[in-house]
Formats: sequence, structure tokens, C-alpha cells
Amino acid sequence: MIDGSVHGKIDQGYVLLVGIQDEDDETAVRKMAEKISRLRIFEDDAGKMNLSLAQAGGSILSISQFTLFADCHKGNRPSFDKAGKPEHAKKMYEYFNAVLRELGHHVEEGIFAADMKVSLCNDGPVTIVLDSRELFG
Repeated sequence: MIDGSVHGKIDQGYVLLVGIQDEDDETAVRKMAEKISRLRIFEDDAGKMNLSLAQAGGSILSISQFTLFADCHKGNRPSFDKAGKPEHAKKMYEYFNAVLRELGHHVEEGIFAADMKVSLCNDGPVTIVLDSRELFG
């Protein structure tokens, strides 16, 4: 929800909270989109996490989220210095979503830097953190 109106909505699929740092480039962003596309985390007929997003018929709700890089080491007020500068982060966020679409996924988006109210039903619950530095670093 943005300004009281639904801006993006999906049924089954992924809610992706996407954080971009200044070091992230198109190569890293593409690898991350491809990894996400291939993850097999939806249940098959046997109840095992064995199906990809495409196999499960899911969509993606992609939300830009600079607060993922909150640094709370010092004091009680988070620092967001590790988050990408807005111009770069927006460009990479849009590229990320474009790659997901190129890979055949239906992608709904929030609005970059908008005040959004995000609701989700976390089925499972399954929550997975993917960090490009840990996966490809």
C-alpha cells in the first residue's frame, strides 16, 4: 500500500525485500536474480521443498529496502551508511526486477523510496536471507 492504495499485489510467490549497496553491480544483481529464480523452496506433492517459483506458478512482489543494511553496533540509533546511494540503488533495483522478468517471472513492485505498508502471509513460515557477498563473494 502506498498512500492508501494497493500498488503491487501477488497471490502465491515471493515477497522480496531487496537491499542494494554501492558495491553491487549488474553482474552481482543478475547472479542474485538467477539464484532466486532457481531456488526450490515450494512444496511438491510429497510435501518436500522441491519446486521452483515457476514450477509452483508463483509471482514476485519486489520491495526496495535500504533498512536491510542497518548497522546497530554503536549506540541505539541505526546507521544506514552501508546502504547504496539512492541513484545507484534505484538503478540496480530496477535492473534486478528487469532480470527477473527476463527470466519469465511476473514481478510486481513497490515504488523506490516511497513510504510503503507491506502485508504478507508467510506460509510455512519460510524466510530466507540471501547475501550476494556470502553467495558469490
